[in-house]
Amino acid sequence: MKIKKIRHEIDLIDTEIVKLLSRRSSLVSEASKNKKSIDAVRDPQRVETIIKSVRQKAVKTGLDPQIAETIYRNIIDCFIIQEIVEFNGMIIEYQDI
Repeated sequence: MKIKKIRHEIDLIDTEIVKLLSRRSSLVSEASKNKKSIDAVRDPQRVETIIKSVRQKAVKTGLDPQIAETIYRNIIDCFIIQEIVEFNGMIIEYQDI
C-alpha cells in the first residue's frame, strides 16, 4: 500500500475516533448529572475496571495492551476534568438558586 493510501485510511479512522470520543463526551456529561460528589467523579475503582477491560480487548485485537492503557488513561483523565468542570458548574448553579 502506498503512503498516500495509508494516510487516507488513517484519516478515515481518525474521523471515526473523533466521532466516538464526541459520543463518549456526551455520555460523560449525562453521567456527571447523576453524581453527588467529586469523589464519585474521580472514582479510581471505575478507572481501574475500565483499564483492565481495555487491556483485555487490546490483547484480543492484537493491540499492545500498554499502548491501549496509556491512551485510555489519557482519555479518562480528560473526561474526568470535563466532569469536574460540569459538576462544579452544577454546584454553582444550585447555589445561585
